[in-house]
Amino acid sequence: MTEARTDAAATRSEILDLVGRYARERHTPGPFDPARDPVRYAGRVFGEEELRALVDSALDFYLTASRFTEAFEAGFAEYLGLGNALFVNSGSSANLAAVTALTSPRLGDRRLQPGDEVVTVAAGFPSTVSPIVQNRLVPVFVDVRLDDYNADPDALRAAIGPRTRAIVLAHTMGVPYDLDTVMELVAAHDLWLVEDNCDALGSRYRGRLTGTFGHVATSSFYPAHHITTGEGGMVVTDDDALAAIVRSVRDWGRDCYCAGGENNTCGKRFAQQFGTLPFGYDHKYVYSHLGYNLKATDMQAAIGTVQLARVDEFVAARKRNHARLREALALYADRLVLPTAPPNTDPSWFGFVVTVREDAGFTRGELAGYLESRRIETRSLFSGNLLRHPAFAGIEHRVVGELSVSDAITERTFFVGVYPGIDDGRLDYIVEAFGRFMAGERAGGR
Repeated sequence: MTEARTDAAATRSEILDLVGRYARERHTPGPFDPARDPVRYAGRVFGEEELRALVDSALDFYLTASRFTEAFEAGFAEYLGLGNALFVNSGSSANLAAVTALTSPRLGDRRLQPGDEVVTVAAGFPSTVSPIVQNRLVPVFVDVRLDDYNADPDALRAAIGPRTRAIVLAHTMGVPYDLDTVMELVAAHDLWLVEDNCDALGSRYRGRLTGTFGHVATSSFYPAHHITTGEGGMVVTDDDALAAIVRSVRDWGRDCYCAGGENNTCGKRFAQQFGTLPFGYDHKYVYSHLGYNLKATDMQAAIGTVQLARVDEFVAARKRNHARLREALALYADRLVLPTAPPNTDPSWFGFVVTVREDAGFTRGELAGYLESRRIETRSLFSGNLLRHPAFAGIEHRVVGELSVSDAITERTFFVGVYPGIDDGRLDYIVEAFGRFMAGERAGGR
């Protein structure tokens, strides 16, 4: 048996060495060819270590959460300086688990109840708002500012009403929102804060990492985000009781907290009373929440452990690329609203956002269409005004003030990429394309 294990270990080592060799031969990026290569708005950036970790996990064939998940969760919690990180299958699932956790009966009088109001923005990503609606809570929509695309602080203050119980906001495009105002409102009105940090891993407010201010926060590891596991997300909190609820929601709603493959961790598996179930009912099959299976795989976590070690490198690249575009495109500030970092913020930029001014002499469609014709990918600022989309047209909600900026974003805003896969050659190409358009060139010719 010992000899067989030694042989298997040697074979595993050989396999992983070959994987590293394959990664170098197959996945090493080549030089940028502007006549052929697209400039993606985002994408996965990886090397041989990620591929080796993925195959290493596959060779275990555990598939569900195991040693890599434990390492990834522990490392992510340590990066943020928080006590708990729970790996899930997407950032959207992270938001669902986080908001649903706040409706738990275990929270007593503090639990969110159907009809309670939750303040958020109209110009956001749909899966920030969907969990509010799905939990029969009432979203209260406020407008954003045009230069940083985050909630207007005055609108946030005006949004607080007698039924307001929570704030759920994302740090849009990696720019931290006004956390001085938000935390003041949270304290003054005893509100829950869910911090959607999916676009902002590595961003800081007054020197403190975003994702550490809320009672609970979320991250996404979709390939467009700062680190990737393909699909995947994380829920983080420093509150152990909240973490236990989130874990239950993630794991089918079960009451038991045993890890996969474990039994009777509490020592009372068949010796407890739950509701009207028979005394001693198997604790592994007692359900204390309406939950889901939102777990990710150990293979995804294996990639995440390597990506997490590169997060500072990735954040630095995003900042460098954003600064280069900001400097170059400042020439066109009379026609484009350029992104700004508000006071006290140090963004880990998700993209480079521009809004075409009303008197620019061209439309968003013309500029974005020209860039796309030159293989430079563009994206709208997510949904624009969510309330203009069919899925949200009939939801119960409240609007505070006008949503004029959200409407302007719907009509005139888009972004290009700053992710680490954009090198100097691609940056030069983006800058050149903007310059050609501003000089009068249009898609299909002059």
